[in-house]
Amino acid sequence: MARITVEDCLDHVDNRFELVMVGSKRARQIAIEGRPALVDEENDKPTVIALREIEQGLVTAAILTEIPQDYEIVDAVPETEEASTEAPQEPAI
Repeated sequence: MARITVEDCLDHVDNRFELVMVGSKRARQIAIEGRPALVDEENDKPTVIALREIEQGLVTAAILTEIPQDYEIVDAVPETEEASTEAPQEPAI
């Protein structure tokens, strides 16, 4: 296992805070969402794999604004006619 330094990773992200955010999001993608690693796993944990990907420039801060694949952006659904004609109920005191 090659040693990963923060300084090497900071060549590809702006600061340490962003490094933590990018690394943790990518590690969750690998561990929980089942996304494939972009580097050889070498029996490493997802966090180490994520940091190796950042160090090699394969993962950037753009991952933070990525919309998950299982979500879909849709327009607001208009209310049905019967729902919009009902008077709002007042709460009981």
